[in-house]
Formats: sequence, C-alpha cells, structure tokens
Amino acid sequence: MACNSFLKTSRVTQKRTLTYLSLVASLLVSIFILFSACEAPHHETPESFTPTTALARLVEGNQRFLQGKSRHPHQTHQRILETQDHQRPFAVVVTCSDSRVSPEIIFDEGLGDLFVIRTAGNLMSDLELGSIEYAVEHLGASLVVVLGHTECGAVKAFLDGGKTCGHITQIVEALANEQEEQQVLRYEGKDLRACIEGNILHGVTQLEHDEPILVEQIRQGKLGVTPMLYDIHTGRVLVLKESELRKKHHSLSN
Repeated sequence: MACNSFLKTSRVTQKRTLTYLSLVASLLVSIFILFSACEAPHHETPESFTPTTALARLVEGNQRFLQGKSRHPHQTHQRILETQDHQRPFAVVVTCSDSRVSPEIIFDEGLGDLFVIRTAGNLMSDLELGSIEYAVEHLGASLVVVLGHTECGAVKAFLDGGKTCGHITQIVEALANEQEEQQVLRYEGKDLRACIEGNILHGVTQLEHDEPILVEQIRQGKLGVTPMLYDIHTGRVLVLKESELRKKHHSLSN
C-alpha cells in the first residue's frame, strides 16, 4: 500500500512539473515573439528610405510615443554589436539642447537611427552644417529636420533683451542677427510663437542654400528638409510646411 501511494504521489508530482515546464516554455516563446514583432518594422536600410518614407517613420514614432505605445527599438546589446563598425542613420534632426527635447525618445527610435545635432535655439554655424553634410553625403541620411520647440529659452532670452554674460551673449546675438527674427519683431512684435517659427524657418533656409552638397542632394530629390515644432506641453510634434509658415507670417514671404 505504501509503495502504491508513493508511486501515485510521484506521478502527480511529475505531471505538475511537466505542466509547469510547459507553461514556462510557452511564456518564453510568447516573449520572444513579442520582442521579434517589436523589432520587425525597423529592418529598413537607409538606402530604402526616401524623404517621404523617412518623414512618415518619424511621424509614426511620435504617434506611438503620444499613445504610450513606444517600442523602444534598437536599444539592445545586439544593436550595439550591429552598429559597432558603421552607422547608417536615416534622418538628421537639428534641434535645441533643451533637456525636454530628446529626439530618440519623442520619435521612438534607437541606436544608429538618427543623426542628432543639438544647440541652444537649434542654431547652426559652419561646424553644424559640416556635420549635417557628413550625415547626408557619407552616411546616407535622406531627411533633415529642423525641430524647434514651444517655450524655447534661447528665443525667450532674445526677446527679453536683458543683459547676458559669457558665451550666452553669442547665442542671443546669433538669434538677433537672423533676418527672419528681425522681420517678425518689426511686423508682429515680441510674439514668442512667431519668433520660434521664424527661427525654424531660418534654419530651413540655411539648409536649402547650403552649397554644394545639400543643394545638389535636394535638387536630385534624394534629400528633404522639413520644419517641425515640438510641443513640450503635450509631447506632440507638428510637421510644418514652409510655404504655409511664410504665408502665415507675411513678413517672412520670399
């Protein structure tokens, strides 16, 4: 009797163990499938991107970010290994140094996806332009985004007109020298949103007239330049149209 009871108990224990192992195996398979699905949409190479498809991917990424459905792609050790010998970003993002504006997060991208250049007020000198040219000509990026943002501290400092010190003075002076900002002040006054949009337009104009590299890439249809505005209150990125901005601000018409 004791022997039979032991055998029955042993069989029950084995059955429970097998059931547990089966559940664990199913869970692991489900996790693997989930992570594979998250990475699947990001197998494109820069060569497969056009300015239009690159823009669409950024817009889709921001939508996921807004909806709380970020996939956090290309943020694994495997991606580190994949990019250790080369980088092939599909887009360049020129934006502000503001800590609340992080392109890889708000566009839901990862390592090696975006070539990001950040300066106060997204200002561009020859150094920044040279970096952009490198990303376009040598790395294959098909889109350059000029991403301004609401409540920009650099533009506020420019509008306040108070005394500044150190190298901050150079930032304010650079904004004051932008033709677009001068025109906005003259015709629209100290309107923060208008000045932010004027600053974005100034960056777009710089890029569209950058010779010979960017101008030629744009002429051939290989490169797009897109103005955007990030709303720090909502997390939403607005895709702006240069022609509509210039129409909105009559003083900025060509």
